[in-house]
Amino acid sequence: MDGLQGPQIEALQQLQSILGPHDTEFVVSVLESVSWDVQKATDLLFDNETPKVIAPTRTTPMEQLELDDNEDSSPTIRHSHRGQGVRTFNYLAVYGHSRSNWSFLWSLLAVPLHLVSGVLRFVFNVLRIPIPSLPFMTTNSYHSHRPTSPDSRSITQRWVQQLEEETGACSAKRSMANAVTTGFEAGPSTARRHTYPPAASDDNQKILPDFFDGTYEEVLDICQREGRIACVVLVSAEHDDDADFKRSTLTDAAFVKILLDNDFIVWGGDIRDKAAWDASQKLQATTYPFVAFLALQPRRHGAPSGASPVVTTLSRHQGRAATTASVLIDHLNTQLLPRVTPFLVRFKTMLQDRDRDRRIREEQDRAFRETARRDREAIEMRVRQEKEEEERVRQHAEDVKRKQEDSARQKHQAGIRMEWRKFMRNRLLLPEARGLRLAVKLPGNGRVVRSFPPSATLTALYAFVDSQLIPSTSRPEDDPSQAPDGVVNDIPQLDSYIQSRTAGHAWWGFTLASAYPRREFRWKADVSLTETGLRDGEQIVMELITGRESSNGQISDDEYESESD
Repeated sequence: MDGLQGPQIEALQQLQSILGPHDTEFVVSVLESVSWDVQKATDLLFDNETPKVIAPTRTTPMEQLELDDNEDSSPTIRHSHRGQGVRTFNYLAVYGHSRSNWSFLWSLLAVPLHLVSGVLRFVFNVLRIPIPSLPFMTTNSYHSHRPTSPDSRSITQRWVQQLEEETGACSAKRSMANAVTTGFEAGPSTARRHTYPPAASDDNQKILPDFFDGTYEEVLDICQREGRIACVVLVSAEHDDDADFKRSTLTDAAFVKILLDNDFIVWGGDIRDKAAWDASQKLQATTYPFVAFLALQPRRHGAPSGASPVVTTLSRHQGRAATTASVLIDHLNTQLLPRVTPFLVRFKTMLQDRDRDRRIREEQDRAFRETARRDREAIEMRVRQEKEEEERVRQHAEDVKRKQEDSARQKHQAGIRMEWRKFMRNRLLLPEARGLRLAVKLPGNGRVVRSFPPSATLTALYAFVDSQLIPSTSRPEDDPSQAPDGVVNDIPQLDSYIQSRTAGHAWWGFTLASAYPRREFRWKADVSLTETGLRDGEQIVMELITGRESSNGQISDDEYESESD
């Protein structure tokens, strides 16, 4: 204080007013590390940043220390003062710079010892000899100066592996796996698979509890959900009784058996790791080795009715005398298990009933959904069938209607054609005269002979042949004197009418051809019979067109009925 100047004294007083009563030398060292910047000093002490500062020489003895249970990998300490709130200071940031230098030097010195201890551990493991409790024979002195992994699972697995190396034992789960493998290799006998402790390849091998490799919070969650009892084991490698506790208590066959038989969930660790240190603060551990038992218990009197049970610390055992195998076994058999088992049995029964009810509801819901699905599919199928039936009925009605319309149209057209035949028989047929004598083979067995003048045209021949299709019941006296359509009074006008309405001979519905050799005489307007090559006495055949007619009377394809047809 004597060597401080005015601005430095003002900064010191300002920071002390923020921190409250505190060691002056510590506050001065912090301010010197940040060039007397009050804001940077405040940020440093309240975890806003981590600059390198000089470690203080001492702290106020009246401070109460509490662990800040956060997710950061570096623990912080809360300084609580009477009459003021709790303030959090990052001591790791303050001491980090000087400590990292010592850690680096120690790591260099510990490398040869670590190599030697690794060789000795390998030899002891091969000979199944527990590792002696010597400072350089364990990996603790080496690993304690290395940064720990933030993964609690890997930390727990590493601690269990070190525990197996130190005790020469193996976990119960691994031992059971070895026993099953050994039983298969040895032959059909399975006697060793159902004995306790689980048989391994060496009958003298010790067994460790099956440690859970999750976090402490996961252990509490399992106790809450499954109604299991938790056994939390916390050790300190720096304690004198650490090695004896691990080799005698944790490997005691009776103690391990009672944990396995009652389905305990066992979790442990070394307090040098953050997860175990946090658990020790929550369990208020002060002496090591430390064993605590936790389980789900109903809330105390005064709690609201129907309040859910809570995980409670049943007992704490601290120090070597309170953590021997015999003491723990006697406590479990005579006090803890008789006290908590009835409630846990009721709780597990309730869970089973709840799970059974949940499965029943799920099965009912699944059955309901399945029934609803089947009903929905049946309704959809019925609707689809009704639509298909309606479509089929509609299509059938349309087909019937179309056929009726086609039939009516065909009848109407056939009637008109018949009127044309009668009209041509009445008004357009040429009288017989000496000239070309032709024999016409009609469909069926009919045959007619007619003489045409040399000047007669194909239209006159087609009109005569067409008139032969008139039924015999129709009398010539009843033939119309006028054309059914248009004005037609002679052969040339008929040629004009046919050319204006149809595509040639398709209007007639038949064609004429010679019998042998076959020559087709297709209709053409204003063409004389001599021009077609017909000779006197020639026989011709009438071939009906069998192709489907279009709506306007034209033929879609040229197909004819021959004489044989």
